[in-house]
Amino acid sequence: MQLESMLAEGFGALALIINFVGYRQNKVNHYRFISALGLACLSTHFFLLGAMAAGIGCALASVRNIIALWHRSLMLVSVFVLIHVLFFAYEWWVLQHDWRIILAYASALIFTLGSILLQRTHRIRQWFILAEGLGLAYALSVGSVFGSIFNVSNLTSISIKLYQDKAGGHKRQQHN
Repeated sequence: MQLESMLAEGFGALALIINFVGYRQNKVNHYRFISALGLACLSTHFFLLGAMAAGIGCALASVRNIIALWHRSLMLVSVFVLIHVLFFAYEWWVLQHDWRIILAYASALIFTLGSILLQRTHRIRQWFILAEGLGLAYALSVGSVFGSIFNVSNLTSISIKLYQDKAGGHKRQQHN
């Protein structure tokens, strides 16, 4: 295995560990901050693998999550959506990357909308199931081992937390 590939997978493993912690947060800003760190590592992972669309999407997501700690407005959403669309257009028409980038950019847009517009961690988890599924399809298509594990882990974490939230809600209702 080449050094660059090993380094890429190392960043992927670190992203996996950080995000595993992030999705278990109950306070939305704790989630945003920890997730930003994991996304920075995942961005590095994808850039080292040459998967530009995911590298850009994760880098923008990391910056977006940091900004969203203090600012969440429709203007911010608009700016990040526009940046994603411009990068997509550049990759699609100038670099002529294949159809797989649609998966990465669709996932990134769902994450962008959910991360900024939604304020409840439960609703964010529900929204992110689709985004993680698209991310998994992209990671598999570009041969990213830890990117794929990252998405599977996130889908598992989301599912577990949604189940725990639901089970906790039923218990609270039974006690009332």
